Amino acid sequence: MLDHAALSALALSLRVAAIATALVALAGIPAGYLLGRRRFPGRELLDAAITLPLVLPPTVVGYYLILLLGRNGLLGGPLHRWTGWSVMFTWEAAVVASFVVALPFMIKTSRAAVEAVDPMFVDASRTLGHSELWTALRVTLPLARRGIAAGAILAFARAMGEFGATLMLAGNIPGRTSTMPLAIYGAVAGGEWGHAHALVALFTGISALALFGANWLVRGAA
Repeated sequence: MLDHAALSALALSLRVAAIATALVALAGIPAGYLLGRRRFPGRELLDAAITLPLVLPPTVVGYYLILLLGRNGLLGGPLHRWTGWSVMFTWEAAVVASFVVALPFMIKTSRAAVEAVDPMFVDASRTLGHSELWTALRVTLPLARRGIAAGAILAFARAMGEFGATLMLAGNIPGRTSTMPLAIYGAVAGGEWGHAHALVALFTGISALALFGANWLVRGAA
């Protein structure tokens, strides 16, 4: 059964995933376009660095985020000294963790979608005297929109499922930072199997819908 705590975890997960996905789109689409259309030294090295969270254990990602954003971290330390505020153990920390682990999905799919656009259309636009920015916004990205949308859906699903980095950076505070994966962990640890079953079933349904939507978009782009 879904009690108030479970519904709170669901609402928080949806809010965190939605904000993280919006931020991922803002950062990932330009990065995917850059990697897909430009040739510059270190391009593949940059791609590897950006997508590193795909292969790193989430706890390692969380550890790096603590080093960066913790109260004694590279950025978090000065921020805490100047403002008295720290992102640690807040719902914003869950957004940061979800953003970092979901960003590679957006970049990889955007890059693939941009590279799949027929260069003939890009060359025709440039031949007509349009700038690269105009061509990107009016030709390349519209033609790649299905692949980009699929990437956004996958990023949303990944953000919804984020666990390890979120636990390390945001903690598992009911009503504040307890997202659905953390609530499932807490329910299992506490022997509340009824809650765990309901949360797992709901989460599986949401993830399945996301994958179905991504596959539909990818097939449409083919």
